[in-house]
Amino acid sequence: MSQTPPKKISLAKSALFMYSVYSLVFAIAVLVIVILPAEYNIDPTGIGKKLGLTVFNDVNAKTTKKSERAAETMTIIVPAGRGVEYKFTMEQYQKLNYEWTTDGTPLYFDLHGEPTGDTSGYFESYAIATAHNMKGSFTTPFAGSHGWYWKNTTNSPITVKLTVKGEYTKHGLK
Repeated sequence: MSQTPPKKISLAKSALFMYSVYSLVFAIAVLVIVILPAEYNIDPTGIGKKLGLTVFNDVNAKTTKKSERAAETMTIIVPAGRGVEYKFTMEQYQKLNYEWTTDGTPLYFDLHGEPTGDTSGYFESYAIATAHNMKGSFTTPFAGSHGWYWKNTTNSPITVKLTVKGEYTKHGLK
């Protein structure tokens, strides 16, 4: 039995060049028709919308806009000789801009967060001080309730004016 050697396949340089051009054209078409509409909501041909690819980007944009809250101001009374907690329920990595102030009377405060579902009593403090005002922002390191504990050591109630803007689902006294 004799074996026949395999045939040698050779492509002309012009054929190799044409296959490269076809591959490049195909890659550009996939980029314009599929990737740009789905990932970046850029749809120059309109085909991405007809294929339903832009829905992914639209859902993310609507979710972000809904979770961002406009500036909101609350008034919190801290009774004489007592403390109160005011918390915001937030997901991980959400941001809250805030400013709080009293009539000039300082309060002890602890800005902290407690993880969702934790029953051990764990909490993480972000700032602890005694002041009559504070302004800043924080990004939550974990999902849970985040906010302030204010303690009034005077013999009169103190009113805290708290203004916030950011991403949270609910808020209130705890």
